[in-house]
Amino acid sequence: MSDDSVTTWRDLLREAMEGLGDPGPVVAYAPDEAAFGIEFSPGYGLAEGPAMLAWTATRVYFPLVDDGREWLGSAPRDPQAAGQKHLGGE
Repeated sequence: MSDDSVTTWRDLLREAMEGLGDPGPVVAYAPDEAAFGIEFSPGYGLAEGPAMLAWTATRVYFPLVDDGREWLGSAPRDPQAAGQKHLGGE
């Protein structure tokens, strides 16, 4: 994704779910589903994406940012004995 591209949380959520093999559906959106259609530039610079959370039957998705680059992370909805690996920039 180039720095001048435009996306939405809806598009990034679809990509994240596909990458994890999460069949969905999304069962809840916060603050509301409309926030997922707002366009923003996910490239480096300032964080532009609106606050959001999304829940599927198996995962919770949330925004991540490193040096202004934005993408979605997720964690299992249910407790996991193995814990959660680090998320974010390395």
